[in-house]
Amino acid sequence: MTSAREEILARVTSALGTDRQPPADLPQRARVTWDAGRTVDQFVETTADYRAIVERTVVNSLPQHIAAALAGASAASVIRPAGLDPSWLTGFPGTVLTDDHHTAYDLDSIDAVITAAAVGIAATGTVVLDHGPDQGRRAISLVPDVHVCVIRADQVVPDVPEATAALREAINERRPLTWISGPSATSDIELDRVEGVHGPRTLHVIIVDQDG
Repeated sequence: MTSAREEILARVTSALGTDRQPPADLPQRARVTWDAGRTVDQFVETTADYRAIVERTVVNSLPQHIAAALAGASAASVIRPAGLDPSWLTGFPGTVLTDDHHTAYDLDSIDAVITAAAVGIAATGTVVLDHGPDQGRRAISLVPDVHVCVIRADQVVPDVPEATAALREAINERRPLTWISGPSATSDIELDRVEGVHGPRTLHVIIVDQDG
């Protein structure tokens, strides 16, 4: 006799099919032009509206800004993806761990995570991770209580359609995407805001201009 569990799994398998085809490539969208400076300024404003800490710097000053961001969050330990440039953390005096598939329990004992980003969206104040080598697994960007996210100014686009176009490769490769607008937050029935329930309590975004 078939158990209910086996029947449910059989239905799911049937629905998914065994010959799933990869998603068709996204249709090309006519490229638009935008004012890069105004777009980044808007990104700063909308990201801050979500209670994220936002600042701008130049490449040569990035290690100092990262160290200051971690110190401001009282972080004594930080984890980085294996593909992240290690020179970014040369100014940090605390413990630096490279992700080696740490367990969720291990990650919970680490104060902060630092990642790069794939895209920033000015209209919504969102940073998107496509989990390339400098962004790592979703778990490391979700479990530590502080997330320092570095994004280049030229990765900031005006809206979601442009972001989707920029993420085309990751989408076609079926990589996970994590869209982050401010610290993790939720509200109870009385609308009392609680932060850090489903992800980092602190989001610190550092925008890097390539000149300098």
